[in-house]
Amino acid sequence: MLTYSSSFPAGFTWGVATAAPQIEGAAFDDGKGESVWDRFSRIPGKVNNGDTLDVACDHYHRFREDFALMRDLGIKNYRLSIAWPRIYPQGDGSLNQAGLDFYHQLFDAMAEFEITPWVTMFHWDLPQALEDRGGWCERLTVDAFGRYADTIVSEFSDKVKNWITLNEIRCFTRLAYAADAGNKAPGRPVSKAQLNQTYHHALLCHGHGVRAVRAYGGPGARVGLTDNCEVSIPVTETTTDIAAAKAWFIDENIHLLGAIHAGRYEPSYLARVGSDAPRVSPGDFDLISLPTDYLGLNIYTGSFLRADRNNHPEVITLPAHYPKADSPWLHLAPQAIYWATRFVREVYGVKEIYITENGCGYNDEPVVNGEVNDLHRRDFLRSYLRETHRAIADGVPVHGYFLWSFMDNFEWEDGYLRRFGIIHVDFATQRRTPKLSARYYASVMRENRIV
Repeated sequence: MLTYSSSFPAGFTWGVATAAPQIEGAAFDDGKGESVWDRFSRIPGKVNNGDTLDVACDHYHRFREDFALMRDLGIKNYRLSIAWPRIYPQGDGSLNQAGLDFYHQLFDAMAEFEITPWVTMFHWDLPQALEDRGGWCERLTVDAFGRYADTIVSEFSDKVKNWITLNEIRCFTRLAYAADAGNKAPGRPVSKAQLNQTYHHALLCHGHGVRAVRAYGGPGARVGLTDNCEVSIPVTETTTDIAAAKAWFIDENIHLLGAIHAGRYEPSYLARVGSDAPRVSPGDFDLISLPTDYLGLNIYTGSFLRADRNNHPEVITLPAHYPKADSPWLHLAPQAIYWATRFVREVYGVKEIYITENGCGYNDEPVVNGEVNDLHRRDFLRSYLRETHRAIADGVPVHGYFLWSFMDNFEWEDGYLRRFGIIHVDFATQRRTPKLSARYYASVMRENRIV
């Protein structure tokens, strides 16, 4: 029996999350244009097993079935994304009415099933036509995104009130364009100066998303960014280790969250990048620093920090057998949720925080006698929820939690090997099977507490 209250605040937002390119399929149906991931997945060796997004979970044709599953589990909030190349197939050319019609049908079905949408404007599926003209290295992508944001917000203003501008800037910039990365689409190495410019262009797009919601979102519309900030965890919760962890956190996030909240690039960042600093035009930071309503954080893991003998931050190397998921980057670190949320409140003064993704990826989760016994995911979820609960108890304004992911899907360069879902998907038959973790999470949401 629990000796303390594990209840979450009344009105706490519980939900699940997915992204359009990972689940929709119908990659070239009804006028949809090619995305960078459609192209990247066809380059031999870039995606496990040569998997593509062509069919994925076939959500494009099965969304009502999926919403019925959500209703059965008691899911009331669903974070999803709109596919930019389904709306503007060339990125900035002609509008595709069939794309708008699809999302109208999708949102209408969500309303029927009493599910509230939380919509991400961009979740990595840049139209390939824009990449062919320079992609995130060029300001034309900013202009195209501004038009796209205006279109979707005005079109769906009566159906969507919770907007997220961008998902995980680091992943579609550094991991896609850095010379030492390239495992994310489009996988095109660029110079350090060009890479820094991709960050700046992404920040401008975030600003355009905020501007669009303020202009066209209508009464009650809210907007924020989802960031996968670099997370530091103090090895000991002592004054010196906490200070070292916070200093590292500030430095590692200075070019994104730091720039948004300061309304400029800090002198220390500009000194660090030198002649590779981003080109900034007059008025850029007026747009970038537009006030938001909340901050979304995608938290999976973190780095462990301590103060060295000179009280400087020191990152601790993980031992060989430190526990991790099958995703090689995902070592288990539940405290990451506590310290990420605490630091964004303390450093940036954020007043409303949502965990917009948290979950774990494993391989080979077979259906046996109609069940998937993923106790490892249940344990992962429970341990991270405890740290979320702890943060709230310590006064951190965490208002909601979205589990990644609702169902197994196309996991980027890992293809369909890596499974993050609480719903098992048989990709050959498209059969959906709720896992043990789905039943567990349903109980958490129903009880509004850790069970």
